Amino acid sequence: MKKKRILLKIGSNTLTKETDHISRGKIEDIGRQVASLKEDYEFIIVSSGAIAAAKQFVKLEHNGEEINVKQALASIGQPHLMRIFQENFRELGLFTSQCLLSYSDFEKKESQINIKNTIDVLVSNNFIPIINENDTVSTDEIKFGDNDKLAALTAALLQADLLLIATNTDGIYTKESINNNLPKTITAVSDLTILKNEISDEKSSHGTGGMQSKIEAATIAQKANIETWIVNGLKENFILDAINNKSNFTKVTQE
Repeated sequence: MKKKRILLKIGSNTLTKETDHISRGKIEDIGRQVASLKEDYEFIIVSSGAIAAAKQFVKLEHNGEEINVKQALASIGQPHLMRIFQENFRELGLFTSQCLLSYSDFEKKESQINIKNTIDVLVSNNFIPIINENDTVSTDEIKFGDNDKLAALTAALLQADLLLIATNTDGIYTKESINNNLPKTITAVSDLTILKNEISDEKSSHGTGGMQSKIEAATIAQKANIETWIVNGLKENFILDAINNKSNFTKVTQE
C-alpha cells in the first residue's frame, strides 16, 4: 500500500511553545508522533525557528530588527535547530536531512525537478527532509510569510496528500466568536473567501505569519488538489489527534 505523504509545516511559535527558546520537548513530541505513523505516512517537514534558535546563544547589534541582522541570526541558528531535530529524532529511530530552499527555486523548471528528485530519494530511503528557507540569501520569509507559502509550494511540487500547518490556535476562528471572547473554530470550508472575511491581521510574537499567510498557503494547496489542515501545534499529540479526528481544527477541502 502506498503511503500518504504529509507536508508538515511548523512555525516558530510552535517550536518555542510561545517562549524565548526552542522546546526540545515539542520537537520530541513531533518526532514521537511521526515515528508512530511511519508505517502509513511519509513526512516532509518545513520548519521555521532558525532565528529563535540563535537568540538562545547570541545577541547581535541592532537587537535583531534589521533584515541583514536577522539573516545573520538565521545563519547562526540553523545548525543548532537541525542538531536539536537530529538528536531528538535519532533517539526515536528517525533519520533527518536538511534542505534549504528559496522562492526563486520554484520559478525555474530545472530547480523544481532537482528539488523533487532529491527529496523523493531521501524519503524513499527513510530520511525525513527538514526544509527551511535559505535566509542567508533570501529575505522573503523573514519579511512576510513565516514559511507558510514555502510549505504550500513544496507540498504542490512534491504532490503531497495533505498540508498540515501547525499554529498556536485551534485553527481559524470566526470573527464574531473572537469578539465575544469565546473562540469558535471554523471546522471545514472549501470557499476560501469565507476564511478571508473572518481573519484578523494579528501576528504571533515569534513567527512572522498571521492567518492571512496560512490562507494564502491553503489557496496554493487547493489549486494543487491538496487539503490543508490548520491545527494547534502547541497541544501534545496534535498530529495524531487531527488524523484521528479528536481535536478541533480547520480543514480546507477541495472546491
